[in-house]
Amino acid sequence: MNLEARKKLGEVVKIARNSMSQRAFAKLLGVSYTTVQLWEKGESIPDVVNLSNIADRAGYTMEELLNYLGVKHQPQSSDVNQIVKQIQVMPLSQVAIIAKAAVERFASAAATSGEEVKAS
Repeated sequence: MNLEARKKLGEVVKIARNSMSQRAFAKLLGVSYTTVQLWEKGESIPDVVNLSNIADRAGYTMEELLNYLGVKHQPQSSDVNQIVKQIQVMPLSQVAIIAKAAVERFASAAATSGEEVKAS
């Protein structure tokens, strides 16, 4: 798993444990809290069973998680829920790029709508 995928996985682990401490989350999964720390830092990756539990707690299927991490090729999909899940775990700098593009698209649509009204 490449560095970017490990970084994304660390964010998903944080989402999966929500407000739980690393120790409590580790106990729930039957691992040491240092293991959870290493996952969150991207220094190690969970086994398949724990990865499945993490995916489930974060609201992903295993397939969705693997697609998000880039481990499995992601088919073309316009599933809004999947896009929203990805945005929720992205670094804020990437979310800002998406937000800027959305604002520009809305502004363009508003300008086009205004021109159509004037033409009528």
